Amino acid sequence: MKNLLLIALCFAFAKAYSQQPSSQPGNLIKDFGKTFAVPEPDFKTDTEAQFYIVFDVAKAPEDPSVRNPYIDTMARFLNMHDKAGVPKENMHIRAAIHGKAAYGVLTNKLYKEKYGVDNPNIALLEALSDAGVELILCGQTAGSRNITSARRLEIVDVALSAMTVLSQSQMNGYSLIAF
Repeated sequence: MKNLLLIALCFAFAKAYSQQPSSQPGNLIKDFGKTFAVPEPDFKTDTEAQFYIVFDVAKAPEDPSVRNPYIDTMARFLNMHDKAGVPKENMHIRAAIHGKAAYGVLTNKLYKEKYGVDNPNIALLEALSDAGVELILCGQTAGSRNITSARRLEIVDVALSAMTVLSQSQMNGYSLIAF
């Protein structure tokens, strides 16, 4: 009897688990930014809107071998809005990268020297750049952490400061997403 009960519980758990929604890869950033389908949202997405978004990316995981989830959020933003019907050309995304997150834009060689592991952010940053995302490093953070142009990925631009990127972007109609 115990065995039958155990088997029944296993089947019930398997059925419940199989009905859990699963994340799906995106169309714009295929290897990053997985999303969940929302079949009938109550708050409707304006698929004709122009999305001007600036992400404030200052945090990084404690474990340097883990990809930065705050950077991955930009890929998720692009993928979920694309799936919702927002044209790619209506999404204007930039990132103000500073603080601890700045080390994620180091070349692989220098990241490995610093942390002893490959930079897990490079492929994601390249995919975002290929999708038109502006990756902008705070010049003040770069100066204080010796992240010169030779030490960072070529796809990353530098600004006077993250504060400059964030304030000018908002003055120019970008909405801020901060963590």
